[in-house]
Amino acid sequence: MDSLYHRGFFLILLILSSIFCLQSRADGTGSVFFLDSSVHRYLRSPSSEPESMLLPDVGAATSILLGVSPPSTLSSASSEKLNEVLMPNPFERPHAVFMLEIDGVEDMQLGFGPDGDVFSKAFKSKVSVDENDVNIQFSDEEEVSLVSLNEPLPSSSEWTNKDLMDFAGWLGGSYVSTELDPMNGELIVPLSNNAQLKLDMSKQADREFTISLITLIYNVQRTVQMHEDLSGNILSPAELIKGRFDGIKVLKVQYGNDDIVQQGVELLVASLSKIYDTLQAAYKGEIVGVVLLNDGSSDETILNVSFGSPSSRRLEETKGKLDPIIIAQVFLVRRTLAWITGIILIIATLLGVHFLMNMPLTRDTLLYSNVKLD
Repeated sequence: MDSLYHRGFFLILLILSSIFCLQSRADGTGSVFFLDSSVHRYLRSPSSEPESMLLPDVGAATSILLGVSPPSTLSSASSEKLNEVLMPNPFERPHAVFMLEIDGVEDMQLGFGPDGDVFSKAFKSKVSVDENDVNIQFSDEEEVSLVSLNEPLPSSSEWTNKDLMDFAGWLGGSYVSTELDPMNGELIVPLSNNAQLKLDMSKQADREFTISLITLIYNVQRTVQMHEDLSGNILSPAELIKGRFDGIKVLKVQYGNDDIVQQGVELLVASLSKIYDTLQAAYKGEIVGVVLLNDGSSDETILNVSFGSPSSRRLEETKGKLDPIIIAQVFLVRRTLAWITGIILIIATLLGVHFLMNMPLTRDTLLYSNVKLD
């Protein structure tokens, strides 16, 4: 009896825990920021109380901005939400999207950044992240060029003082190395309100956050170089520049709700502002940003990109053993049609030349011959 009681109690606990996990997953929410171009206007003005969006809505908006048709399963309610975000002109699309997923960041944290950051004028909306697997589907790889911002860089053992000094200078800060090992120094970056963020490279969390941010910046610079190399092509595909940043989550695991986490968010916002300005200059304003914030603990991306095989438009011949008589009949019909067509063209050409050379000189015939009469 005791064993049956314990088994039943364990089963009830298992069911309750599963229900709570599913409920927490279903109640998951995040935020999405649409960053408009500094030159062109591809997005509508932000409304005071925008409606919440679903992840498929974000994927459909990304497809439309790339100049690709949204999925046919898009509902009328989702179409109304997209109409609140995107400008209605279908001929004014940037055909380039910078998409970044930031894990471990709450949407209210971005409000502590400077007023001139890239998020201050963005179109913001709540987004439900209860979808298990949401894909942005494209027909083939020739339609959209996918550029990853998560390409790995050399390991920390290959980093030098110059790399970290260049990174600090790019942010307006400094890097002080106390030993020969470049990863044991201190990175100092100025923030708003005369504050400073100090990252100790001897600490694993500080080092991982710094490396993830440098990796993002490096891959953006690589993307800009690739775009400039291919800018001379007459026909260029749409570009989806997609990445994921989890450096803030690393800081939260190490420091919890300490001030250094908020300072890391502020540094990330400042870096994204500089990154987006670089992309705007390289793409001449023909690019839009989509930034997804997810405070969940999942290590997987919440919005995937998939490519389907191109549709075949060629007719395949019937497989199997072919009858020689049928082959001869088909060959005879094709040759007969070719000879008849050739004879008709020759006769028509000769008749046309004959009547053209022997037609009477009248007003109509002279006008037909492109002769101008006074």
